[in-house]
Amino acid sequence: MDKIRIVGGTPLRGVIPISGAKNAALPLMAACLLTDDKLTLCNMPYLADIVTMANLLAQHGVDLNIDGIHQGRAITLCAGHIHNLTAPYEVVRTMRASVLVLGPLLARFGAARVSLPGGCAIGTRPIDLHLKALEQMGAEIELIDGYINAKVPHRLKGTDIQFEKVSVGATENILMAACLAEGETILRNAAQEPEVADLAYCLQAMGAKIEGIGTSELRIQGVNSLHGCTYTVIADRIEAGSFAAAAAITGGDVELVGIRASLMQSVIEKFAEAGIGITETERGLRVVGTGRKIQGIDIMTAPYPGFPTDMQAQMMAMLSMAEGASMVTETIFENRYMHVPELIRMGTNINVHGSSAMIRGVSSLRGAEVMATDLRASLSLVIAALAAEGETIIHRVYHLDRGYERLEEKLAACGATIERISERATAKAEAA
Repeated sequence: MDKIRIVGGTPLRGVIPISGAKNAALPLMAACLLTDDKLTLCNMPYLADIVTMANLLAQHGVDLNIDGIHQGRAITLCAGHIHNLTAPYEVVRTMRASVLVLGPLLARFGAARVSLPGGCAIGTRPIDLHLKALEQMGAEIELIDGYINAKVPHRLKGTDIQFEKVSVGATENILMAACLAEGETILRNAAQEPEVADLAYCLQAMGAKIEGIGTSELRIQGVNSLHGCTYTVIADRIEAGSFAAAAAITGGDVELVGIRASLMQSVIEKFAEAGIGITETERGLRVVGTGRKIQGIDIMTAPYPGFPTDMQAQMMAMLSMAEGASMVTETIFENRYMHVPELIRMGTNINVHGSSAMIRGVSSLRGAEVMATDLRASLSLVIAALAAEGETIIHRVYHLDRGYERLEEKLAACGATIERISERATAKAEAA
């Protein structure tokens, strides 16, 4: 297992290209199952989760072709010869987004067998909303031996679906299924995240009839078939916010290229409250550490357009060196403070009380050996390490590889002292 070594104390200065959004790319890849034509997706990030989804689709029978190895990478997917309707445990267990093949397979082929999903251990994320909605559309579903066995006698039927709570995954799964359903489907209390809208726009380009994109109510008129298209994945607003927090805590000056302010307005507003300037440029956004102390602020996570839960850990790391106290309240997941003990090892002053965490700013952090616990928690440790005195070693960085493309390269280009250390290389050196 690899680890990352960081020597902190250097302000980040330079340009960071923002990759395509993982959380948009994964459902877009699953959308290829809705047509036997080719779907070409541009601006695809190269991440462990993307590879996992590619492997999952390939075992269903999808043909994949990758063009390019850096920014602007394109993947062409063709589901013209699907021979397997089972998404197996050994693939699905590593990534929760794998369940997004359920809706497309069921809508196009009338059957699917999908293992119950895995992913980061940040709390209970049941898929009952997915299954209940599909049952409303006429699907027959059984849970047997850890698998979702779903079938529909003829064709899914459009209906009026009211989600009990906002769910990005359920909205995406049912949105895709509804495109090939008979009649009209209405999704109420639908997730409004930009990644959901990105999926909807791609489906429109494939011939789907969708109204209300970007709102909490989506109306989908089912069609008999969809066709292929070429579509560009939106930039990753969470990656951009993460690098903005790194620039701020180090007192740096970084331009984030390829991101739009409209994708991350709630995050930009919180940076402004904390005294960090983020301004638009011709190419993206510029983040400037003012040279004075970051100001303590209060944050409460909420579904879009509220503050994203995926930015909570990174902001907590940044606020650990703020002037005064900050309060962070997590309303989406019940187990998303696992990074706190690791940040405390680096000298932060954080107290967790139920769903809230009180952060009292400290004047300095110190390097330490720490362990990543999930994807976003991993980046919080990187952010703290960039500002800490001395050396930090971050273990279990495979979490980072799931969601941040070329992290070390991007940070090193802005002056960070950062390197990946292979455990295998370390073992060979010690043996020698």
